[in-house]
Amino acid sequence: MSKKDYYEVLGVSKSASADEIKKAYRKMALKYHPDKNPGDKAAEESFKEAAEAYEVLSDANKKARYDQYGHAGMSGGGGFGGGGGFGGGMNMEDIFSQFGDIFGGHFGGGGGAQRQQLRGTNLRVRIKLNLEEMVNGTQKTIKVKKLKMAPGATSKTCPTCNGSGVQVKVMNTMFGQMQTQTHCGTCQGIGKVADKIPAGANAQGLIKEDEEVTINIPAGAREGIQLNVRGKGNDAPFGGNPGDLLVVVEEETDSKIKREGDNLHQELYISFAEAALGTQKEIPTVGGKVKIKIDAGTQSGKILRLSGKGLPSIDSYGKGDMFVHVNVWTPQHLSPEQKEFFENQIKNGEMMAEPSGKEKTFFDKVRDLFN
Repeated sequence: MSKKDYYEVLGVSKSASADEIKKAYRKMALKYHPDKNPGDKAAEESFKEAAEAYEVLSDANKKARYDQYGHAGMSGGGGFGGGGGFGGGMNMEDIFSQFGDIFGGHFGGGGGAQRQQLRGTNLRVRIKLNLEEMVNGTQKTIKVKKLKMAPGATSKTCPTCNGSGVQVKVMNTMFGQMQTQTHCGTCQGIGKVADKIPAGANAQGLIKEDEEVTINIPAGAREGIQLNVRGKGNDAPFGGNPGDLLVVVEEETDSKIKREGDNLHQELYISFAEAALGTQKEIPTVGGKVKIKIDAGTQSGKILRLSGKGLPSIDSYGKGDMFVHVNVWTPQHLSPEQKEFFENQIKNGEMMAEPSGKEKTFFDKVRDLFN
């Protein structure tokens, strides 16, 4: 089943401001909030759907990537979720912990201020891919330095809120007593505080350690795509959920092949004799070497198109093409015999430039590239 457009989910246009997107999400969140719709699975799904849309559209970088690539460019959309995407893995606690302030105090994590589940912070790393890895996909194992619970670290119940995560305040007003609940200032709503902290750990019992993480890179990944490896970020103190590992793809520069969108380009130099007589040449592609035919009489600047030898399209099932730009190499140093041969050709009126009128101009060739 295809995902709904995020703008359609929130009922806003693509030109909507950040404030308009926030207001639209708040309206949806209040409408489908579990406290208002107890036991209603459809309302719960709509609530999660709205949260997923807001998670993307409220982030400038994610919004720009979504505007360009749609769901295919997002973590968990179109195969780009290294460890599960937002919509498939986020539960109600995740939503309340990340966007609880959006409800403006009307609701908490399922009914007023409640003990919240602490979540570890995300980590961001960069991975370089060559063209072959971008075309075919690959698997990378990297070493990540992350915060982990130190061995021997323990916690205890918060003495201020007795583990509830909330503090109750009673105020006398002209209308009588009013009771409000707020997150506990001592434990920040977690219900626990540090007890024993081993040497080398921080105040929350966390210590930095290296961990190897294996990342599956899907075919078609390219510069700027961000993969989300769920639960491989920093640990949360006191048994909370770990953060995510955000993997940003960088493209390695290839010495011979250049990328332009889904298409690839490379230059091929042939000698004057090869251009005149025709030949076969072996050239590299991202799928291995292939042989191409150079017709007799090939002119410098001719562009050969190898269909389907480019990158997989990020938002469709097709592939780009490989364009081979043929250049006839003019010799710069001739032997006396070679020089005499060419001089005689000129004297005899042979091998002169005689355009037929059918040759393609530079602009013709550019137009052909996009037709």
